[in-house]
Amino acid sequence: MIALATEITDQWQLWGTVVAVQANFYQVKLASNSDRLNNIDYLLCTRRTRLKKIGQKVMVGDYVAIEEPDWQDGRGAIADVLSRKTELQRPPIANADLMLLVFALEEPKLDPWQLSRFLVQTEATGLELCLCLNKCDLICESEQKQWQARLTSWGYNAVLISAIQDYGIDNLLSRLQNKIAVVVGPSGVGKSSLINKLIPDANLRVGRVSGKLQRGRHTTRHVELFELPGGGLLADSPGFNQPTINYNPADLALYFPEARSRLANQSCQFSDCLHRDEPNCVVRGDWERYQYYLDFLDQAIAFHKSQQDNPDQESSVKLKFKRSGKVSYEPRLATKKYRRRSRKKKQQNLQELYSDRSINELYDEENY
Repeated sequence: MIALATEITDQWQLWGTVVAVQANFYQVKLASNSDRLNNIDYLLCTRRTRLKKIGQKVMVGDYVAIEEPDWQDGRGAIADVLSRKTELQRPPIANADLMLLVFALEEPKLDPWQLSRFLVQTEATGLELCLCLNKCDLICESEQKQWQARLTSWGYNAVLISAIQDYGIDNLLSRLQNKIAVVVGPSGVGKSSLINKLIPDANLRVGRVSGKLQRGRHTTRHVELFELPGGGLLADSPGFNQPTINYNPADLALYFPEARSRLANQSCQFSDCLHRDEPNCVVRGDWERYQYYLDFLDQAIAFHKSQQDNPDQESSVKLKFKRSGKVSYEPRLATKKYRRRSRKKKQQNLQELYSDRSINELYDEENY
């Protein structure tokens, strides 16, 4: 962070971090060492046309330089974007340090297969991972210890918390201090409730879990960074129940700590071993999540095969994976074809129609 500050202040006097993006506006939190007026901490900025022409996108988490600040109205313009040390596409955020994966122990009940799928997707980002299990107050102490022991055998030191009863919050805050952390996880596990507890000023909307499907509703619609009390930033992101399978099948074993530990001690006979049927494989064996590994491997192979066989197919259909491992294709709706037109667009069309009619009528009258 200090190096970034030095890099910008050599050329720019005002810079900050993008904490929210909505439409074409960017909420920027100004750095403490920038030349600010009247202790203004935030500016609502637009992006310079030059950046748009060169295709420079501005993401939440970007370190940006600002010029021509309007201190009275709290406005400014983003003039430059620093190079990113990390970049995520889902959720779209730059310069993140840590992935905070949140699951619930109950309501909805913790599913090891779904948890493993999220763990693999989070491991694929290459960022530090912190596994947080919420709603621990809904199960007994013996069940908590069983889950902790089970996850330890997987290679994870999980943090058990209860956002409702303030249990484990201080321990979690210490893990997030002075970092840009991204909260991810399925809907309904209590991500918004957790953020409201960590950052009381956030005031995020909290949804309920469906009693029939045991799934939560999406309450977060966009990515936004919130300032942590002890230092650091926390990014909330929309929840989703099925992470995408878009990683290289050859890299899948590296996303399982159990497989990584085996490969660290010795190597397989073949350099391109997929740890499935190959002889003298050191990964294949009796460990709990090995069957999950095989399921995810089949899905990753199917996804990459579909991309190679039909490179343009992704635009018309989408690949769906069931828990049983079966693969199916579903038609993808045409972009914007089924979207309802806005009232503003309808009003503009009506105004254009009336203006055209009035011009034609005047033309007819003159000729008449």
